[in-house]
Amino acid sequence: MSLMKRISLIFRSKANKALDKAEDPRETLDYSYQRQLELLSKVRRGVADVATSRKRVELQVNQLEQQAAKLQGQAEKAIGAGREDLAREALTRKSGLASQITNLKEQQATLQGEEEKLVLAQQRLQAKVEAFRTRKETIKATYTAAEAQTRIGEAMSGIGEEMGDVGLAIQRAEDKTAQMQARGQAIDELIASGALDDASQLNAGDDISRELDALSSGSDVEAELARLKAGNAPPQAIESAEDGGDILAAEPEAVRAEGDTNESGRA
Repeated sequence: MSLMKRISLIFRSKANKALDKAEDPRETLDYSYQRQLELLSKVRRGVADVATSRKRVELQVNQLEQQAAKLQGQAEKAIGAGREDLAREALTRKSGLASQITNLKEQQATLQGEEEKLVLAQQRLQAKVEAFRTRKETIKATYTAAEAQTRIGEAMSGIGEEMGDVGLAIQRAEDKTAQMQARGQAIDELIASGALDDASQLNAGDDISRELDALSSGSDVEAELARLKAGNAPPQAIESAEDGGDILAAEPEAVRAEGDTNESGRA
Protein backbone atom coordinates (compact mmCIF):
# COMPACT_ATOMS: atom_id res chain seq x y z
CA MET A 1 0.00 0.00 0.00
CA SER A 2 1.41 3.38 -1.02
CA LEU A 3 1.89 6.27 1.38
CA MET A 4 -0.92 8.36 -0.14
CA LYS A 5 -3.37 5.48 0.09
CA ARG A 6 -2.48 4.93 3.74
CA ILE A 7 -2.91 8.65 4.49
CA SER A 8 -6.25 8.66 2.66
CA LEU A 9 -7.39 5.59 4.58
CA ILE A 10 -6.39 7.15 7.89
CA PHE A 11 -8.24 10.39 7.13
CA ARG A 12 -11.36 8.50 6.02
CA SER A 13 -11.32 6.35 9.15
CA LYS A 14 -10.86 9.40 11.36
CA ALA A 15 -13.63 11.27 9.58
CA ASN A 16 -15.93 8.26 9.76
CA LYS A 17 -15.29 7.94 13.50
CA ALA A 18 -15.91 11.65 14.05
CA LEU A 19 -19.12 11.56 12.01
CA ASP A 20 -20.32 8.45 13.79
CA LYS A 21 -19.74 10.15 17.14
CA ALA A 22 -21.48 13.36 16.04
CA GLU A 23 -24.42 11.60 14.37
CA ASP A 24 -27.69 11.58 16.23
CA PRO A 25 -30.08 8.88 14.88
CA ARG A 26 -33.08 11.01 15.76
CA GLU A 27 -31.84 13.89 13.65
CA THR A 28 -31.04 11.50 10.79
CA LEU A 29 -34.55 10.05 10.92
CA ASP A 30 -36.12 13.49 10.99
CA TYR A 31 -34.04 14.52 7.97
CA SER A 32 -35.04 11.39 6.06
CA TYR A 33 -38.70 12.00 6.87
CA GLN A 34 -38.36 15.57 5.68
CA ARG A 35 -36.88 14.40 2.38
CA GLN A 36 -39.74 11.94 1.91
CA LEU A 37 -42.25 14.70 2.55
CA GLU A 38 -40.52 16.82 -0.09
CA LEU A 39 -40.68 13.92 -2.54
CA LEU A 40 -44.37 13.40 -1.77
CA SER A 41 -44.97 17.09 -2.35
CA LYS A 42 -43.28 16.86 -5.75
CA VAL A 43 -45.45 13.87 -6.68
CA ARG A 44 -48.55 15.78 -5.67
CA ARG A 45 -47.49 18.73 -7.80
CA GLY A 46 -46.90 16.32 -10.68
CA VAL A 47 -50.39 14.89 -10.28
CA ALA A 48 -51.82 18.40 -10.25
CA ASP A 49 -49.88 19.36 -13.39
CA VAL A 50 -51.01 16.23 -15.27
CA ALA A 51 -54.59 16.76 -14.18
CA THR A 52 -54.38 20.37 -15.33
CA SER A 53 -53.08 19.31 -18.75
CA ARG A 54 -55.77 16.65 -19.04
CA LYS A 55 -58.43 19.19 -18.16
CA ARG A 56 -57.11 21.65 -20.74
CA VAL A 57 -57.23 18.96 -23.45
CA GLU A 58 -60.72 18.04 -22.36
CA LEU A 59 -61.84 21.65 -22.71
CA GLN A 60 -60.31 21.81 -26.19
CA VAL A 61 -62.13 18.61 -27.18
CA ASN A 62 -65.39 20.06 -25.94
CA GLN A 63 -64.83 23.27 -27.90
CA LEU A 64 -63.97 21.36 -31.07
CA GLU A 65 -66.98 19.09 -30.67
CA GLN A 66 -69.20 22.14 -30.29
CA GLN A 67 -67.69 23.60 -33.45
CA ALA A 68 -68.19 20.29 -35.29
CA ALA A 69 -71.81 20.17 -34.17
CA LYS A 70 -72.28 23.76 -35.35
CA LEU A 71 -70.77 22.95 -38.77
CA GLN A 72 -73.04 19.90 -39.01
CA GLY A 73 -76.03 22.12 -38.45
CA GLN A 74 -74.82 24.65 -40.97
CA ALA A 75 -74.32 21.89 -43.60
CA GLU A 76 -77.86 20.67 -43.04
CA LYS A 77 -79.23 24.19 -43.42
CA ALA A 78 -77.21 24.73 -46.60
CA ILE A 79 -78.63 21.54 -48.11
CA GLY A 80 -82.12 22.73 -47.18
CA ALA A 81 -81.40 26.07 -48.87
CA GLY A 82 -80.07 24.35 -52.02
CA ARG A 83 -76.53 25.45 -51.34
CA GLU A 84 -74.62 22.28 -51.82
CA ASP A 85 -71.30 24.12 -52.05
CA LEU A 86 -71.74 25.64 -48.58
CA ALA A 87 -72.82 22.27 -47.23
CA ARG A 88 -69.65 20.70 -48.69
CA GLU A 89 -67.44 23.39 -47.14
CA ALA A 90 -69.07 22.95 -43.72
CA LEU A 91 -68.61 19.20 -43.87
CA THR A 92 -64.96 19.62 -44.94
CA ARG A 93 -64.26 21.83 -41.92
CA LYS A 94 -66.10 19.39 -39.71
CA SER A 95 -63.87 16.57 -40.99
CA GLY A 96 -60.75 18.60 -40.07
CA LEU A 97 -62.10 19.21 -36.60
CA ALA A 98 -62.87 15.52 -36.25
CA SER A 99 -59.19 14.58 -36.78
CA GLN A 100 -58.14 17.18 -34.21
CA ILE A 101 -60.71 15.89 -31.80
CA THR A 102 -59.44 12.36 -32.29
CA ASN A 103 -55.82 13.45 -31.56
CA LEU A 104 -56.88 15.44 -28.53
CA LYS A 105 -58.88 12.53 -27.17
CA GLU A 106 -55.85 10.30 -27.56
CA GLN A 107 -53.79 12.84 -25.61
CA GLN A 108 -56.55 13.07 -23.05
CA ALA A 109 -56.52 9.30 -22.61
CA THR A 110 -52.73 9.31 -22.26
CA LEU A 111 -52.85 12.08 -19.68
CA GLN A 112 -55.63 10.27 -17.88
CA GLY A 113 -53.46 7.18 -17.66
CA GLU A 114 -50.47 9.18 -16.40
CA GLU A 115 -52.66 10.89 -13.89
CA GLU A 116 -53.98 7.60 -12.59
CA LYS A 117 -50.44 6.23 -12.31
CA LEU A 118 -49.27 9.31 -10.46
CA VAL A 119 -52.25 9.20 -8.13
CA LEU A 120 -51.52 5.55 -7.39
CA ALA A 121 -47.84 6.35 -6.83
CA GLN A 122 -48.81 9.24 -4.60
CA GLN A 123 -51.06 7.03 -2.52
CA ARG A 124 -48.37 4.38 -2.16
CA LEU A 125 -45.70 6.96 -1.31
CA GLN A 126 -47.99 8.63 1.18
CA ALA A 127 -48.65 5.28 2.85
CA LYS A 128 -44.90 4.63 3.02
CA VAL A 129 -44.28 8.09 4.44
CA GLU A 130 -46.93 7.57 7.10
CA ALA A 131 -45.48 4.16 7.97
CA PHE A 132 -42.00 5.68 8.09
CA ARG A 133 -43.24 8.49 10.34
CA THR A 134 -44.74 5.97 12.77
CA ARG A 135 -41.59 3.87 12.68
CA LYS A 136 -39.46 6.99 13.08
CA GLU A 137 -41.30 8.15 16.17
CA THR A 138 -41.08 4.66 17.66
CA ILE A 139 -37.33 4.49 17.04
CA LYS A 140 -36.80 7.98 18.41
CA ALA A 141 -38.76 7.17 21.57
CA THR A 142 -36.84 3.92 22.00
CA TYR A 143 -33.51 5.64 21.44
CA THR A 144 -34.38 8.44 23.86
CA ALA A 145 -35.41 5.91 26.52
CA ALA A 146 -32.22 3.89 25.95
CA GLU A 147 -30.11 7.04 26.11
CA ALA A 148 -31.78 8.13 29.36
CA GLN A 149 -31.36 4.66 30.84
CA THR A 150 -27.69 4.63 29.84
CA ARG A 151 -27.07 8.03 31.38
CA ILE A 152 -28.82 7.00 34.58
CA GLY A 153 -26.73 3.82 34.70
CA GLU A 154 -23.54 5.79 34.10
CA ALA A 155 -24.51 8.27 36.80
CA MET A 156 -25.26 5.52 39.31
CA SER A 157 -22.06 3.63 38.49
CA GLY A 158 -19.93 6.77 38.32
CA ILE A 159 -18.51 6.03 34.86
CA GLY A 160 -20.20 8.96 33.19
CA GLU A 161 -18.12 12.02 32.34
CA GLU A 162 -20.11 14.46 34.47
CA MET A 163 -20.55 12.12 37.41
CA GLY A 164 -16.94 11.05 37.04
CA ASP A 165 -15.85 14.64 37.62
CA VAL A 166 -18.17 14.86 40.62
CA GLY A 167 -16.76 11.62 41.99
CA LEU A 168 -13.20 12.90 41.61
CA ALA A 169 -14.12 16.15 43.37
CA ILE A 170 -15.69 14.22 46.25
CA GLN A 171 -12.64 11.96 46.46
CA ARG A 172 -10.29 14.96 46.61
CA ALA A 173 -12.42 16.62 49.29
CA GLU A 174 -12.43 13.42 51.36
CA ASP A 175 -8.65 13.06 50.99
CA LYS A 176 -8.03 16.65 52.10
CA THR A 177 -10.42 16.23 55.02
CA ALA A 178 -8.66 13.04 56.13
CA GLN A 179 -5.28 14.75 55.80
CA MET A 180 -6.39 17.70 57.93
CA GLN A 181 -7.84 15.38 60.56
CA ALA A 182 -4.62 13.38 60.72
CA ARG A 183 -2.55 16.57 61.02
CA GLY A 184 -4.76 17.88 63.82
CA GLN A 185 -4.52 14.62 65.76
CA ALA A 186 -0.74 14.52 65.30
CA ILE A 187 -0.37 18.08 66.63
CA ASP A 188 -2.56 17.26 69.63
CA GLU A 189 -0.40 14.22 70.40
CA LEU A 190 2.82 16.26 70.14
CA ILE A 191 1.46 18.95 72.45
CA ALA A 192 0.31 16.34 74.95
CA SER A 193 3.73 14.66 74.93
CA GLY A 194 5.53 17.97 75.40
CA ALA A 195 7.35 17.84 72.07
CA LEU A 196 5.53 21.04 71.09
CA ASP A 197 4.63 23.98 73.38
CA ASP A 198 1.15 25.31 73.62
CA ALA A 199 1.21 28.78 72.07
CA SER A 200 -1.52 29.96 74.46
CA GLN A 201 0.78 29.23 77.47
CA LEU A 202 4.05 30.66 76.13
CA ASN A 203 3.68 34.19 77.59
CA ALA A 204 2.74 33.03 81.08
CA GLY A 205 5.58 30.50 81.15
CA ASP A 206 8.07 33.16 80.10
CA ASP A 207 7.12 35.51 82.97
CA ILE A 208 7.50 32.79 85.59
CA SER A 209 10.75 31.66 84.08
CA ARG A 210 12.10 35.21 84.20
CA GLU A 211 11.18 35.62 87.85
CA LEU A 212 12.75 32.30 88.76
CA ASP A 213 15.89 33.15 86.81
CA ALA A 214 16.11 36.52 88.55
CA LEU A 215 15.86 34.93 92.02
CA SER A 216 18.39 32.26 91.13
CA SER A 217 20.75 34.90 89.74
CA GLY A 218 20.48 37.02 92.92
CA SER A 219 21.16 34.03 95.16
CA ASP A 220 24.15 33.05 93.08
CA VAL A 221 25.62 36.55 93.32
CA GLU A 222 25.29 36.64 97.15
CA ALA A 223 26.81 33.18 97.49
CA GLU A 224 29.74 34.11 95.23
CA LEU A 225 30.33 37.35 97.16
CA ALA A 226 30.39 35.49 100.48
CA ARG A 227 32.79 32.94 99.04
CA LEU A 228 35.13 35.63 97.81
CA LYS A 229 35.10 37.38 101.17
CA ALA A 230 35.85 34.15 102.97
CA GLY A 231 38.70 33.32 100.59
CA ASN A 232 40.54 36.70 101.02
CA ALA A 233 40.45 36.73 104.92
CA PRO A 234 43.75 35.79 106.93
CA PRO A 235 43.84 32.32 108.57
CA GLN A 236 44.00 33.77 112.14
CA ALA A 237 41.07 35.89 111.44
CA ILE A 238 39.28 32.88 110.06
CA GLU A 239 40.09 30.88 113.23
CA SER A 240 39.13 33.76 115.50
CA ALA A 241 35.98 34.12 113.57
CA GLU A 242 35.32 30.44 113.94
CA ASP A 243 35.94 30.77 117.75
CA GLY A 244 33.48 33.54 117.90
CA GLY A 245 36.04 36.38 117.94
CA ASP A 246 35.90 39.56 116.01
CA ILE A 247 37.79 39.57 112.74
CA LEU A 248 38.42 43.27 113.18
CA ALA A 249 39.94 42.77 116.66
CA ALA A 250 42.26 40.09 115.42
CA GLU A 251 43.43 42.17 112.50
CA PRO A 252 45.89 44.46 114.55
CA GLU A 253 47.56 41.35 115.93
CA ALA A 254 48.13 40.05 112.43
CA VAL A 255 49.43 43.46 111.34
CA ARG A 256 51.89 43.52 114.30
CA ALA A 257 53.14 40.04 113.51
CA GLU A 258 53.72 41.08 109.92
CA GLY A 259 55.75 44.16 111.13
CA ASP A 260 57.93 42.06 113.36
CA THR A 261 58.69 39.70 110.50
CA ASN A 262 59.71 42.63 108.34
CA GLU A 263 62.02 44.05 110.98
CA SER A 264 63.75 40.71 111.50
CA GLY A 265 64.38 40.52 107.82
CA ARG A 266 65.98 43.92 107.70
CA ALA A 267 68.30 43.09 110.69
